Amino acid sequence: MTAATAPHFGPTPSTPAIRRPLAAAAVLAALVGMVFGLLLGGAGPASAHAALTGSDPQDGAVVATAPKEVTLTFSEQVALGDDSIRILDPDGKRADTGAVPRDLQSGSTVKYGVSLHAGLPDGTYTVAWQAVSADSHPVSGAFTFSVGAPSKTTVALPTDQTGGGLVGTLYEIARYAAYAGFILLAGGSAFVLACWQRGAGARPLQRLVVRGWMTLTVATLAMLLLRNPYTGSGKLADAFDLDGLKAVLDTKPGAALVSRLLLLGASALFIAVLFGAYAKREDEREKKDLTFGLAIGGTVIAAGIAGTWALAEHASTGIQPGIAMPVDVLHLLAVAAWLGGLTALLVALYRTPDIDATAVRRFSGIAFGSVVVLAATGIYQSWRQVGTWSALTGTGYGQLLLVKVGLVAVLIGIAWFSRRWTARLVTGGGDASTETRDGETAPAGTAAAGTSTTETSGSAEVPDISGATAEDPARAAQLARQQAAVATAEKKRIRDADPDRSGLRRSVLAEVGVAVALLAVTTVLTSTEPARTEEEAARASTAASAPATAGPVEMKLPFDTGGENGKGTVRMEITPARTGANELHLWVDGSDGKPMDVPEVKVAFTLESKDIGPLPVVPARLTEGHWTADGVQIPMAGNWKVAVTVRTSDIDQTTIDKNMKIG
Repeated sequence: MTAATAPHFGPTPSTPAIRRPLAAAAVLAALVGMVFGLLLGGAGPASAHAALTGSDPQDGAVVATAPKEVTLTFSEQVALGDDSIRILDPDGKRADTGAVPRDLQSGSTVKYGVSLHAGLPDGTYTVAWQAVSADSHPVSGAFTFSVGAPSKTTVALPTDQTGGGLVGTLYEIARYAAYAGFILLAGGSAFVLACWQRGAGARPLQRLVVRGWMTLTVATLAMLLLRNPYTGSGKLADAFDLDGLKAVLDTKPGAALVSRLLLLGASALFIAVLFGAYAKREDEREKKDLTFGLAIGGTVIAAGIAGTWALAEHASTGIQPGIAMPVDVLHLLAVAAWLGGLTALLVALYRTPDIDATAVRRFSGIAFGSVVVLAATGIYQSWRQVGTWSALTGTGYGQLLLVKVGLVAVLIGIAWFSRRWTARLVTGGGDASTETRDGETAPAGTAAAGTSTTETSGSAEVPDISGATAEDPARAAQLARQQAAVATAEKKRIRDADPDRSGLRRSVLAEVGVAVALLAVTTVLTSTEPARTEEEAARASTAASAPATAGPVEMKLPFDTGGENGKGTVRMEITPARTGANELHLWVDGSDGKPMDVPEVKVAFTLESKDIGPLPVVPARLTEGHWTADGVQIPMAGNWKVAVTVRTSDIDQTTIDKNMKIG
């Protein structure tokens, strides 16, 4: 139902052996929806991808004097390098000292600071940052602030996020291939051990599992090499930088990838035994013991490989990581058992005519069990990563999740048809099948183990080689090859003539096609900022920029310059009375209450508690007795002392002041 650290699929078995699949699906969907709604309705805060939730100075702020340090606050733990935070002056030169960012964390607040050079000139400064969040995904951004007053700058804010470009594309391809390889490796092996043990000797299934192992191994190596440029420079050549590779090995994602490679070494031994000694074992008791050992060992290896995703990605961060990580392992194992087994079943139906109805029925039970695990773990992961109904519909992550749910609905419909063909195949197989050496049944028309093709089909003429061996060994070998080809062709003809088997092949093929699309959507979800984090960052940004007062703020200041007609009142209004740009209006009234024209009016703002100011403002005359100024910059909230100077003649002037709360 959601993507946490690996592909997650919704409730759809390949061929669920239930009597009323539509009714069961409806009940399951209702329960899922009810629990899903309850979880979303009572969700609390969490995070996955890190997001910048605050800074000092804030984005777009104007400060009177250059700060000694710039601080950045994140929604979760991040990994920063020596050059992860850069401050550039209006000319594009480094304004920071280049030191390692200082860790200023306090409690649950994740904050880092970078020191600036002393004596920085006025103008607009650019802060560019990039980091790696605790779920292994790179994040980056940029913002500006100004000292004294905004100015032109030669620095262009970056529009591309880190982790993009060619390196990002290759890394995402490797991520997708790794998921697919694991599913084929684990699911194909499980299908052989649990559903069709004679399949251990089938070359098509052997190739499927081995190709899954090779795909996962190559993809893991590629991710390990690409990790450094993926989270840093973005240059493909840096994939072969030994210093960068060493730095990657010291990170949690790097350690997870190395652990996966070690487990793949153990899985290579597992594959060798499964398709070697196990496939050739004849003694039933010995084979049973070996089956138990392979099942235990394979489960441990598969769980370990799945754990490498849980260790380094979404499940390892946010709320309840101690629960989320084992849940994520179960989810990925269920996906592998379902989708990998489905692929193995498809290969067996198309490439191995000896597969029987019993194997299909066994896989049906495993697929249905996977549905239960997927539904439970998927709901939990959805709650962790989405949290609210608004996030489900108003974020990119939530919208992708809705697309995924739609694909799940399509799979449920196709699974119903698969179940119908399974029921017909099982019924037919029980009436017209032959016993095999393992005690399993083979579909009607399929030769049982040890039975010649001539005994099972009379439609093909098989060459007689009985008298050719002694006379001409070469001729005998040629005739033997012809006999094998005729036997294979006959088996294929009988297989293709079975309408139940053909119908099941088509429905399973459709399931695999939709499941591949579902895997692609899920892989995109694993690299998309989770809905919770996106909403948290938006709320933090809104809270940081929202005014503490609802402006405008007005005040009256009586004055007396001491000269003739020197008494009056200044009425001042500032809108919206918050940090950033404001609009200032001044009205000067004489002692008689009528507008009074004076030669000059000046204003200055001082924040004494922070030793900021005075910040001078010279308003322009608009009409008689009315002055105005636009773009009055207030750098931070606080109780500001507003001083107004009024000059009524060449020698008569006075300054009056009053405190005003801004922001």
